[in-house]
Amino acid sequence: QVQLVESGGGLVQPGGSLRISCAASGSIFSINTMAWYRQAPGKQRELVAAQLSGGSTNYADSVKGRFTISRDDKKNVVYLQMNSLKPEDTAVYYCKVDQFVGLRRDTYWGQGTQVTVSS
Repeated sequence: QVQLVESGGGLVQPGGSLRISCAASGSIFSINTMAWYRQAPGKQRELVAAQLSGGSTNYADSVKGRFTISRDDKKNVVYLQMNSLKPEDTAVYYCKVDQFVGLRRDTYWGQGTQVTVSS
């Protein structure tokens, strides 16, 4: 099992910045994708950003140019730097990790961290 612990959420004013982190621990063998999703009240969970083990990244159109995903594979940590935040970025942000054990892909989710953008 892999445990994911997110941190860094909070309240920020529109236009502000915030960095959230997700640390993985436990039975780590070969982490492939590390990603951030978010879910606002009354909406479906959506992909915000993802980064493969090779370094390639993928972003939702709504956050391109404002958010940056990065990872430290030595520490098994993934970060999401969020700049120019907007009220519509308010959501619970979840970390997701995909790991391959042999041919089997296991997916793990964090417990979520609240990000609120409001004046």
